Amino acid sequence: MIRILAITNDHHIRQLNKLEDLSGVAHLKWYWVDFCEPTGEEAKLLDDYFHFHPLAIEDCLLYLQRPKMDHYDDVHFFVLHAIHEQTLEASEVDLFVGPNFLVTYHQLQLQEVDRAWEKIIRKPHTEAHGSLHAAYTVMDELVDQYFPALQAIEDQLLELGGSDQGFRTDLSHVFEIRNKLLRLRKTIVPMRDLLYRILNTQRIEALKHYLHFFTDIYDHLLKLAEMVDSNRDMTSDLRDHYMSLNSNRMNTIMKTLTVITVIFMPLTFIAGIYGMNFSNMPELGWHAGYYIVLVFMVLLAAGMFAWFKLKGWFE
Repeated sequence: MIRILAITNDHHIRQLNKLEDLSGVAHLKWYWVDFCEPTGEEAKLLDDYFHFHPLAIEDCLLYLQRPKMDHYDDVHFFVLHAIHEQTLEASEVDLFVGPNFLVTYHQLQLQEVDRAWEKIIRKPHTEAHGSLHAAYTVMDELVDQYFPALQAIEDQLLELGGSDQGFRTDLSHVFEIRNKLLRLRKTIVPMRDLLYRILNTQRIEALKHYLHFFTDIYDHLLKLAEMVDSNRDMTSDLRDHYMSLNSNRMNTIMKTLTVITVIFMPLTFIAGIYGMNFSNMPELGWHAGYYIVLVFMVLLAAGMFAWFKLKGWFE
């Protein structure tokens, strides 16, 4: 599907259905063409109608590219990533920014692009005054969508870390959260680097008028990167606490088993002595010898148990 916004010099907005209709717009200032879930025939228009560089078109068609920026004469090509809030899967959004046009190309229907589109329509006098500002609007919506996904993960970590369950939970859940953070980091860090390159490039002449806008996006990405690193550290802490808890629990079990073993050692020793088959053992001839030995063994075991209990070995 292709949709077109045409903005005139007097800030009137016209929505068109075909690229050929652009030639009939009087006093055209700039236009935005959005390729949403394009068909093969529509994708060919990148070359047949716009004559974009073959390498840029190849990056659009070969899914999924790393966020980046390339310059082809007066056309600036950006590869951006959108994040699905639930699955955290990244999807590519490609931007072609020219002197008087913006072309967006994405294989999936994205709410972020739709919201940017609506912003341009609702505020033509303040928002729709240039293709570069429209590109900023798309980037800003994409980056803003990173926050809900990351904050949901942060809430899970805070819930785990703030209760005893967090220290008894299965490690697989902690590692699952850590993997989600790694997937987010694979998008956020390259996007941060891309915005840094945009702010410091000399190839985009109109950028000086929009530095504050792109700096705001860069600040958001810095905050997101810090949140990712902080949450990764929290998963490491949860993992260490879990392993420490298991280690302490194992030590407690081993200590209990050791105490029981020590209690039974003298009893085993006594049973071993009277289990020998020597004929000259005076105690074997005692009438009450069996009962005396049993009572002695019970008293010995009870005394050792009480002594270990007093020393706190069962705590």
